[in-house]
Formats: sequence, C-alpha cells, structure tokens
Amino acid sequence: MAKTVNNPDEMSFLDHLEELRWHLIRSVIAIVLVACIAFMMKSFIFDTVIFGPKKMDFPTYRFFCNIATFFGITSEFCADSFPFTIQNRTMAGLFSAHIWTSIWAGVIIGFPYILWELWRFVSPGLHENERKHSRGFILVASALFFLGVLFGYYVVAPLSINFLGTYTVSKEVTSEIDLSNFIATVRASVLACGILFELPIVIYFLTKVGLVTPEILKKYRKMALVIVLILSAIITPPDVTSQIVVAIPVLVLYQVSIYISKIVVKREAKKEKENAK
Repeated sequence: MAKTVNNPDEMSFLDHLEELRWHLIRSVIAIVLVACIAFMMKSFIFDTVIFGPKKMDFPTYRFFCNIATFFGITSEFCADSFPFTIQNRTMAGLFSAHIWTSIWAGVIIGFPYILWELWRFVSPGLHENERKHSRGFILVASALFFLGVLFGYYVVAPLSINFLGTYTVSKEVTSEIDLSNFIATVRASVLACGILFELPIVIYFLTKVGLVTPEILKKYRKMALVIVLILSAIITPPDVTSQIVVAIPVLVLYQVSIYISKIVVKREAKKEKENAK
C-alpha cells in the first residue's frame, strides 16, 4: 500500500512517485470497472450511442431538417438514410471494437474520478488559501468536459458524418465505411470537444502561475481566432458552416477565459496587498 505521510514537504522524490503510482492505479481501476459495465451494455453503447448519428431521426438532423423546411430549402438532413454502410473486414474486428469502445467509455464517464485522483495528488502541495480558492475545481472541470462531450456528440459528430458520409465523387463508387473508422470519427469529435471546453480551467491555472495575463489574452485575440479556426477545421469536415458552428462556442470560452484571468489577477493583487501590511 502507499505510504501515508502527514507532511507533504517531508516526502522524498520516490515517495511522491509512489503516491502518484497509487493514484494512477486507482484511476485505472475506476476506468476498468466502468468499462466492464459498458462492455455488458453492448446494445445501448453501439446501437443507441455510437450508431445514433448514423440514423436520420437523430435530434441534430431533425433540427436542421426543420430549419431547412421552414425556409423551403432542400437539405440532405431530410433524407431517409445515409448512402453508406458500415462493415467489418477483420476476424477480430468486432471484438476489438467492443473492447476499445468500452475502455474509452470508461475514460469519458470516469473523467470526474480521474480528476479527483489528480487533485488529491496535487492539492497537498498547495497553500491553504490556494486550496480554498480552488474549491469546485472538479465540479467545474467535469461540467465543462461533459458539456464539450455533448457538443461533440450532438453537433460535431453528426455534421462530420453527414458531410463525409454523403460526399461523393462518382455514382460508380459505393461507400462502405470500416467500423473502426466510423467509431474513430465519433470518438475524436467527442474527445476533442471535451478537451477544448477545458480552456477556462487551463487559463485559470496558467494565470495562477503567472504565465498568462488578461492583457496577453486580449493582445493575442486575433491569433487565438486563427488558432480556433484551424482547430475547428481539424475536428470538423472542410465546410465553412461546420467550422463556424464549432468556432463560436470556443470563442465564447476564450472570452470567458479572459474574464476568469481578470478575476485571478485581482485576487493575486489583493493577496499581495494584504501580505504587505
């Protein structure tokens, strides 16, 4: 078992490694337990979650179809089905997809616990007032992550599948998408957005250590806009509409990050004044 040390300052480098090892072990155990539950829920995970964006009755498609219908526009969102099929080409492909999808489900669902273990490892090295101001970190970071996951699943993934799945170069070509490739598209959309939505948390800690200030964020706002558009182009299909849809919430998060950075700077300045008295 991990060695219990009351004062973190008295821990050696090897003690820190031992402590980190047990936090990682507990995180892995949590991922495996959730993955086992996901493994047993095969029908729900695949038919409802993974293949949900392939069905034309998916909420996102109905939403865009209603908009197109309202304006009298013909849209592919109103089609009956996608012009492609999903297939498996390898003997162990289905079992491998089942295993890895369950593991990734464990990572996504177990994210709050993983954050909690990380926080338990880092927090002893913080001052009491730093721990006090960081209360709610796990709740906020988890909420942002799951908000990003939902955005990726209900916006980015359907837009990507709709664009790439209906794109064609000739009627002579029939699209038969490999199962692992389809799953990777959904997974990448979900995880990328989940990580992108952690931007305010990242800015908070960068401001705390003095690497970022509100002035720097404002100064490089235009550069940030370019970076956001590049990231949007990477995680979405190459059409302008999808990139704008992804870029808007990220830009909003960037503005929120500036506001958070201002709050952190004010708190640090107030703390310095109190210490100077």
